[in-house]
Amino acid sequence: MTTPPAVKPPPAERRPFGRGAPVSPFCLGTMRATGSPEQMAAVLAAAMAAGINHVETAPAYGMAERHLGQALRALSVRDPAAHADLVITSKLLPGCSLHEGQDQLRALLERLGLAQLHNLAVHGLNRPEHLSWALEGAGADLLTWALDTNLVGQVGFSSHGSNALIEQALASGRFSFCSLHVHLFDQTRLPIALAALQEGIGVLAISPADKGGRLYAPSSELLADCAPFHPLELAYRFLLDAGISTLTLGAEQPSDLALAQRLRDATPWLSDAHRSCLSRLQAAGQERLGTEACGQCRACLPCPNEIPIPELLRLRNLAVGHGMNAFAQERYNLIGRAGHWWEELNASACQRCGDCLPRCPHQLPIPDLLADTHQRLAAAPRRRLWG
Repeated sequence: MTTPPAVKPPPAERRPFGRGAPVSPFCLGTMRATGSPEQMAAVLAAAMAAGINHVETAPAYGMAERHLGQALRALSVRDPAAHADLVITSKLLPGCSLHEGQDQLRALLERLGLAQLHNLAVHGLNRPEHLSWALEGAGADLLTWALDTNLVGQVGFSSHGSNALIEQALASGRFSFCSLHVHLFDQTRLPIALAALQEGIGVLAISPADKGGRLYAPSSELLADCAPFHPLELAYRFLLDAGISTLTLGAEQPSDLALAQRLRDATPWLSDAHRSCLSRLQAAGQERLGTEACGQCRACLPCPNEIPIPELLRLRNLAVGHGMNAFAQERYNLIGRAGHWWEELNASACQRCGDCLPRCPHQLPIPDLLADTHQRLAAAPRRRLWG
């Protein structure tokens, strides 16, 4: 009896990504699979089985680059065509000299076993001095050299900075892709991302599962509001329907890629049922918040005390509106502890000056809401284990 040939899945979707090679809707983020080369190889194999060809790493991810390089070398021997289909993105921190950056890039390529890196990003273009470094200082020389020597296919940036800074970077013409916090539950930067896409700039959404709200562990309220769909699936579908180029999935083990496998080529990304569910989700959050919902218009800024009012009230929106207390508390208690990667002042810095009150189009009692945010989300002081 003749064995029928195995049925191959249809070719996976590929999306434009700046001036570089097309990429899969999902991108394997490697910062979690750092335990061993075997762990990285297993996660990479699962990603490829899910149709993923885009892999994102960085020297700042510990052993990730080195373990990924070992997996890539083995893949190039075992399946050269599959290796050639992969698109690798890595990053360098801003602030180094030209020669330091050149050495770092050469070392990066050696760890990955690549003659050329497809996409090089400035890792954390978060402050004006970082942008100056990339556009006018040693960083500008480094990026030009990397492109001219063909060691890099295209350059971009990741940013946790202000909207104004991101818009300035995108308008510079220096970068052809960017990595931004664009999420279902944080759409502040979505207009920026869509404008970038219109200009042919690739957009990677940073960690929509974790930084997008710890959606892998949703609250009971969130599960009920999104039923029959999982909140994470809705978040993925929302971003991909909006046209975002690629979404990072920080997988620690192959099973973390099960949803990406199930959603392979799941177009159209938003059906009528998905859209109805998203509308119900928004309405449920609005109902719980009532007249205290912050619309994120940012009219309250600038605050004389430099308090990031919209971001703090966004966390309150999530906690009260969607039961996302664990995520909101995690982010709130990171304030002031992450340098330029996150906000520096929490709601306790509010002096009740009232400067924001007449500017709010919804007439929100902002000082009261900030006080409530701090009471809800601030962690109780903990006894030190030593000292």
